[in-house]
Amino acid sequence: MQAELHYQQTTYLKSAAELSQLPPDEGSEVAFIGRSNAGKSSALNVITGIKGLARTSKTPGRTQMINFFAVENDKRLVDLPGYGYAKVPLSVKERWMANVDEFLRSRECLKGLVIVMDIRHPLKELDLQVIAWAMDCGVSTHILLTKADKLKPAAQRKVQREVCEELSRYGDALSVQIFSSIDRIGVSEAKSVLTEWLTS
Repeated sequence: MQAELHYQQTTYLKSAAELSQLPPDEGSEVAFIGRSNAGKSSALNVITGIKGLARTSKTPGRTQMINFFAVENDKRLVDLPGYGYAKVPLSVKERWMANVDEFLRSRECLKGLVIVMDIRHPLKELDLQVIAWAMDCGVSTHILLTKADKLKPAAQRKVQREVCEELSRYGDALSVQIFSSIDRIGVSEAKSVLTEWLTS
């Protein structure tokens, strides 16, 4: 029987611009990552049931900090900076990549990574790089195919099937689900994955 976590009690903990500013490496964390404007902040807000928890922005590339949210006790959700936004200077991108790489490789309390992708444009080159990166770091990965409300159910399932086939080589280390912050599709499934990771 899976323990229940009270996601609606999640609170903002801190933001880190550098890895030296991270909270102590203890307890359990699940990190969220995704292309700019894929719906990462909206997913965090809907999963926790707290409307303004993660700031949503019409300006892609706004999240440059690593943001930490405390679920309860020593369990945290982590909002990693969005990637793939063209107007971010190269120097910023390179620092971001180095920080995220170090975070994925060295963070002992990281139990899993949620990769957020727009269901209409999944598996772009950078998405595939991040997936390969996570697999190389040995981090369990769950993909949210967001904005599913933009497609009919049959089309949603077709994309999910194609993504699963494309990533089948990774086996059980990776799972894929359909998600919509607008229609609340897949919220309980996403919570179930997070809870399993955070309480294991």
